[in-house]
Amino acid sequence: MREFVQSVFSIGGMTFFENPKPSKTIRKSGWIGFGVLALILTGVLLIPTGFVIERPGQVFNVMGEIDGEQVISSSEVEIFASETRFDVTTVSLLGNRESTPSWVQVFRAWADPNQIVIPLDEVFPPNFSTEQFRAESSLQMEVSQQDAIAVALKNLGYEVPRVLYVNTVLEDAPASGILIAGDLVVNADGKPVADFDNFKAIIQSTQGDALEIQVIREGNLKTLSVSPKLTGEAWAIGAMIGYTYDFPFDLTLQLGDVGGPSGGLMFSLGVLDSLTPGSLGGNSHIAGTGTINSEGAVGPIGGIGLKMLGAKQAGATLFLAPEANCAEALAQIPSNLTVVSVRDLAEAIEKIDLFTSGQQMPELQCTN
Repeated sequence: MREFVQSVFSIGGMTFFENPKPSKTIRKSGWIGFGVLALILTGVLLIPTGFVIERPGQVFNVMGEIDGEQVISSSEVEIFASETRFDVTTVSLLGNRESTPSWVQVFRAWADPNQIVIPLDEVFPPNFSTEQFRAESSLQMEVSQQDAIAVALKNLGYEVPRVLYVNTVLEDAPASGILIAGDLVVNADGKPVADFDNFKAIIQSTQGDALEIQVIREGNLKTLSVSPKLTGEAWAIGAMIGYTYDFPFDLTLQLGDVGGPSGGLMFSLGVLDSLTPGSLGGNSHIAGTGTINSEGAVGPIGGIGLKMLGAKQAGATLFLAPEANCAEALAQIPSNLTVVSVRDLAEAIEKIDLFTSGQQMPELQCTN
């Protein structure tokens, strides 16, 4: 048992006890234990986290340029310059179903008030691939831009008829080989299809039974049968449906690799400003968020706190928030940023006029 014996020696009549050096056996056991612990910790850190992280994303001035091209352009009508800056705000998402953030990133995000950790399934539903998520996000952006243009043109007195069309058909989906990109959707289950929400509700009502869909393809009316498949908690046919409008002239919106519908309100304001002389908001720097439907109503979005923070960091002084996000926004307003809630495009314009004229802005008060 020499590992536990102290050596004793005397100097000048004084006795000293000397702890012996650890034996090679103890040192070896210690290193083995440390190595096992390191392997365990490494393994834990490499296990998929089951979370994604949201952060403030980029902001894009819809009155400016991206990669040298105007965000709003036309080959048929004049686009007027403006001193107003209208920013579309975004949220940056770290992680997806194929690659989640590491535990180190998750722990750091939990400790950072400017990041939000969200369970993976809340963003990417089960059986919903990253490819499907990106396709739907891109389609949402396209629909949002089309609605934004339509609302702005209606505001200027134009007539803009609308029809649904098949944008993309996913591989191996129920609609694959039946619907094709470019099909105009006329009705489903014997009912006229008024809008995307209406079509989606009809698909849900089938509960998986075969659904008859009438489309116009190359000028000919066709009746097709598709059996929806349960994806997560919703029935889906695996086709991305968009809107196409019969616009009176060509108008293009391009925002690079950005998806989702939440830029609708700011796009509408940008189109209005671009098609009329002068500056809708003077020389103000205005940011905001919110979906917009074909009637001009502004709808709620996610990540309002992160978007306000991104707007503040970009230098915006006024932020337009959907009324439905009012309570959430009220609890997270950054300092020195004026935030107002809006129900529709008309109210957004009214509050911009108040702000640019120097009048007292109403305090953000939530009715629900």
